[in-house]
Parts: sequence; structure tokens; C-alpha cells
Amino acid sequence: MSMTSETYIDFCFVRPESGGFAAEIDELLKQTFAKKRLNWFLEEKISEGIEIVVAEIKGMSNWQSEEETIQFIEEHAGEAFWEYLQGYKMFIYPVLKGCNSCGTH
Repeated sequence: MSMTSETYIDFCFVRPESGGFAAEIDELLKQTFAKKRLNWFLEEKISEGIEIVVAEIKGMSNWQSEEETIQFIEEHAGEAFWEYLQGYKMFIYPVLKGCNSCGTH
């Protein structure tokens, strides 16, 4: 049985301005996370000829660590994903079975 984790990932994607960047990032995320129960919100900015999309991703996943998440992304993300990616941060919080409040289990 695989455990689930609360998953929070922020990606920052950048490219020279050519329009429709958020829609393209949305497609890249759909392809990369096709079978995952994750939702995302995209914020698009254009500044001095550069398009920036910040993707805030959250949901439940079966990853137990940041390393496992990165490995999944490396195996599933396409070339354009890596070309545009400028930075990320992620937090994976495994949902622990049993009693978390009393501190004795």
C-alpha cells in the first residue's frame, strides 16, 4: 500500500516573450503530471521582453521525499520543461499513519 503525501511545488518558468506562455506551461504540466492528483495555479508576467510563469502546484501524491519527486519529474518532463525552468521549491509532507498528537507512537 502506498502512502500519500501532501505535495506543494512551485516552479518558475522563463522564456523570451512570444505569447501564450501560460497555456504552454499548462500543457507541459498536464503531460508531466498526467496520472497525479495535483492541481495548479499559473501566474503569468511579462517584463522587458521576458515571459515569466510561476506555477503553484498542490495536491496529494505518492512521493515520500523531495528526491523521489525530482526523480519522477526528471523521468516524465519533456525537453521544453527543462529549457524554461529557472527555479523551483518543493515541500513533501508524508501523511503519517497512527496517532501524531500524543508523541508516544
